[in-house]
Amino acid sequence: MKKEIIIAGFGGQGVLSMGKILAYSGLMDNLDVTWMPSYGPEQRGGTANVTVILSDEGPISSPVLDTFDVAVLLNQQSLDKFERKVKPGGILIYDSYGVHTPPSRTDIAVYRIDAMDALASMGSAKTYNMIVLGALLAVCPCVPESSVDRALEKVIPERHHDLLGINREAFRCGRDLIKS
Repeated sequence: MKKEIIIAGFGGQGVLSMGKILAYSGLMDNLDVTWMPSYGPEQRGGTANVTVILSDEGPISSPVLDTFDVAVLLNQQSLDKFERKVKPGGILIYDSYGVHTPPSRTDIAVYRIDAMDALASMGSAKTYNMIVLGALLAVCPCVPESSVDRALEKVIPERHHDLLGINREAFRCGRDLIKS
C-alpha cells in the first residue's frame, strides 16, 4: 500500500497539523513516511497545503508529487488548483463550507463533508482538522485509529493534553459524518 495525499486549505484550518498527525500515525504504524508542508508568509488566511506519503512498500524516493491518490480540499482556491491533480480512480474530499463550486470530475470518488457545521455543534473551534482527518480515514483507512490516538499524544504539546479527549471526539465525529 502506498498513498500519496494532499491536504490543502487556508492557514488556520489546521492543514499542516492534520498532515503532521497523519504522518506521525504512519510512523506509529511502522510505515515509511514523508511530510512536506507548503505555505505562504501569512499565518492565518493565506493558502497552505501539505503532502503526505505513506508506504509499506519500502523507502519513498521523493516527497515531490505532481498527482495524488487522495486530495482533501478545504476551500475553493485549493479545489481549483488540485482537483485536476487527483489520479483517475482517486479520492477527493471537500468541505461544503469553503467550496462554492463543487468538483466536476466523474473519474474519481468525491465525498462532501460538512465539517464546519459539525464544528459549530461540537463547540470547540480548534478541532476542525480532526473532524476532517476522521472523514479522510473513513474513506481511505491508510492508518488505524489507534495510531492516530498515539500520534495525537506526540503532536499536541503536553501542556495541552487536556484537549486530547475533544480531539478524539472530533475525529470520531468526522468519521461518522462522511458515512452518512
